[in-house]
Amino acid sequence: MSSICLYFQVHQPRRIKRFKHFNIGDNQYYFDDASDGNLNNKKLINKVSKKCYLPTNKVLLSLLQNHPEFKFAFSFSGLVLEQFEEYVPKTLRSFQELVKTGRVEVLSETYYHSLSFLHSRNEFLSQIKLHDQKIKDLFGITPKVFRNTELIYNNSLARFIEKLGYIGILAEGADHVLDWRSPNFVYSPYGTKKISLLLKNYRLSDDIAFRFSDSTWKHHPLTVEKFANWVNAINGNGEVINLFMDYETFGEHQWAATGIFDFLSLLPGELLKHPDNDFVTPSEAIKRYKPVAKLNIPKFISWADVERDLSAWLSNEMQRDAISQLFKLEKPIYASNNQELLKAWQSLTTSDHFYYMCTKWFADGDVHKYFNPYDSPYDAFRYFMNVLADLKFRLKTQNKLKIN
Repeated sequence: MSSICLYFQVHQPRRIKRFKHFNIGDNQYYFDDASDGNLNNKKLINKVSKKCYLPTNKVLLSLLQNHPEFKFAFSFSGLVLEQFEEYVPKTLRSFQELVKTGRVEVLSETYYHSLSFLHSRNEFLSQIKLHDQKIKDLFGITPKVFRNTELIYNNSLARFIEKLGYIGILAEGADHVLDWRSPNFVYSPYGTKKISLLLKNYRLSDDIAFRFSDSTWKHHPLTVEKFANWVNAINGNGEVINLFMDYETFGEHQWAATGIFDFLSLLPGELLKHPDNDFVTPSEAIKRYKPVAKLNIPKFISWADVERDLSAWLSNEMQRDAISQLFKLEKPIYASNNQELLKAWQSLTTSDHFYYMCTKWFADGDVHKYFNPYDSPYDAFRYFMNVLADLKFRLKTQNKLKIN
């Protein structure tokens, strides 16, 4: 028997506006929420809602109504939920309607979709608590399974998350850590006793998320029958097939004209034609299937790019300098007791800001350019560092703090 575990990541950052050097000390707001520019967060959340969130939610609600066996999971960043509340409350209500069915699990993550585990365990814990409270407030549930930003994972993260009481954690089924093993089983993280590990089947997930509309792909066009045959072939060689992807796959990365919505609407029914297939949420997979082995992953992995490592955010000097300077302000920010500055600082920990600074232009170049709202990664770095300079200036002048 093979269970299909669908998980969708829902996130939109607060993008930094073109914050120039002469704006430093001018009491400027950092994020492009009010202007009409290309970075405008209100405009972008409305666009993605119309192209992706609302139509995909409509499809999924219909599937839940027509297939009692169908279920899946979401993970929302706190930032996207804030923007739903502020700009598109209709979108938030549509997600709440899905969760109310009782067959949609909501996972835990960092509120600001941040890289905080890499730099500050205190901030990491703070953002998890903020996130889980937000999920409780908006959906009335407490998450049981954790997924870190961009599926960044290693042994130490699993141990930390186990101590917080979560029953499971998600990670990328990267070839270089699995070796001969299959991602289609539940594992136990090395150095833990109770928590389980679910690994993304990246080949099947990326067939939908990245290759669906690629006319040069040898399997194009991807039909539900073809995809279901690939899934069915795992029966007897796996217990749970984890299909993890960005929710923006539907309608945003893969436009409606590609047929992605038709594919999604037909897929569960096609998969359920096989008598040994069913759907599970992450927590159900963990409760149903026992770990088959301990998996030792000492070095960080992620779901980004061909390397499946941290290079999308930390491969060049700009990225490393930006995040280092950012976390040097952590103690002064908290010491200031200024909630406005704290929220601004935490919003700067979002992984997207460092992704926009990436200068990898080879196998992963197109995807980095596509997602970058700035003219270049160098502009992304310049605006970010100008914001940091202004934040430091405000800490010194308004709160009279000494900062190195």
